[in-house]
Amino acid sequence: MIEAERLSKLYGTKAAVWELSFRIESGTVVGFLGLNGAGKTTTLRLLAGDLESSVGTVRIGGVDLSANPREVKRRIGFLPDQPPLYPEMTVRSYLRFAGAIRGLSGSALDQRVREVEKIVRVDEVARDLVGSLSHGYRQRLGIGQAIVHKPELVILDEPITGLDPVQIADMRELIRSLAGEHTVLLSSHILTEISQTCDRILVLGKGRIIADGTEEELGRKLASGGTVDLAVRGDGGTVRGRLAGVSGVRSVDILSEGKAADAGVVRLRVQADGDVREALARKLVEGGFGLLELKQAAHELEDVFVELTKGQARASA
Repeated sequence: MIEAERLSKLYGTKAAVWELSFRIESGTVVGFLGLNGAGKTTTLRLLAGDLESSVGTVRIGGVDLSANPREVKRRIGFLPDQPPLYPEMTVRSYLRFAGAIRGLSGSALDQRVREVEKIVRVDEVARDLVGSLSHGYRQRLGIGQAIVHKPELVILDEPITGLDPVQIADMRELIRSLAGEHTVLLSSHILTEISQTCDRILVLGKGRIIADGTEEELGRKLASGGTVDLAVRGDGGTVRGRLAGVSGVRSVDILSEGKAADAGVVRLRVQADGDVREALARKLVEGGFGLLELKQAAHELEDVFVELTKGQARASA
């Protein structure tokens, strides 16, 4: 659906984004995650054709953006970080206006406006002035104008900014409902929303892609075998001491010692330099301990994000 090759945007000698290359499949929800200033908004504006790239190419559905911008923009719906709303219009008249400038007319326009009102759940305020809407309704209406022409690609820049927890949950549900019929790109620096909303995450740092994958994949890449969880039958202190003697192990923490059904079972987490799983297993088996479980520890998205962006955070400070 989307192909970007060496996509870059320069302002003088400063690169806002530099040589971004990625592909995104149709019908997925993909999040651009990064600290403020990481290049998220610039990247989305380049993909939407709102900014012209300095270097590189973008193809949407196989069509080159620079060679045929009108055709590509016809396939895109874009919600910038500040929704392009007109406060003096009613909700319905605004959606009609948005549909008309996208080429809809007559009964097709009427039907689509009513559909969109229900999709983004603004039908109950359809006759209200846009200027009287709450922030949550304004964000919904902003998404409405982005999807009114049934675009293949929907781009949402920070769609949950300023929303309260209930509105965030509603927005998450709305964005997920767009998947399948649309490919959805969104940006955020809010970790939980990217995690709970997106199928795939592109982490940006200083204008470059520094990680790409699902939350689980990013956690595995970061861990690289260096954080291991184990369940072992034996005395916790004895097991801990034995594992601490393995070359490369930095620390061994007892997470829990089982009771009742898990009596005699200790659960531990080992932090090590590199992949020491084989050495840990050998040490336990040679010592006569019952090794019940050994797995690479899962990293929460917050851990991954902090680790990947800590250099940028220091530079910003």
